[in-house]
Amino acid sequence: MTPEELSAMLVFTRVVDAGGFTAAAEELGISKSAVSKQIARLEDRLAVRLLNRTTRTLSLTEAGAAFYERCLEVAAAAQAAEATIQH
Repeated sequence: MTPEELSAMLVFTRVVDAGGFTAAAEELGISKSAVSKQIARLEDRLAVRLLNRTTRTLSLTEAGAAFYERCLEVAAAAQAAEATIQH
C-alpha cells in the first residue's frame, strides 16, 4: 500500500465520520475539491462506488460500509503503531 492509498483511506473515513466532503475538508485543513478528488481516485482504484452522493445527503453503499469498517481497523493499527514508538 502506498502512502497515497493510505491517505485516501483515512480521508474516506473522515468524510464518513464528518458526514460530508465540506466538513471533512475543514477538519483536514484541505480544500473540498482535494477531498473529492481523493475519494474519486479511491473509487476508481477499487472499481466500486463507496458513497451515494446527492446535493443534500451522503450515504455509504454496501461496499462502502464494508470498506469503512476495514479502514477504521487500519487507522487504529496506525495509531497503535505510532503510540508504540512514542512510548
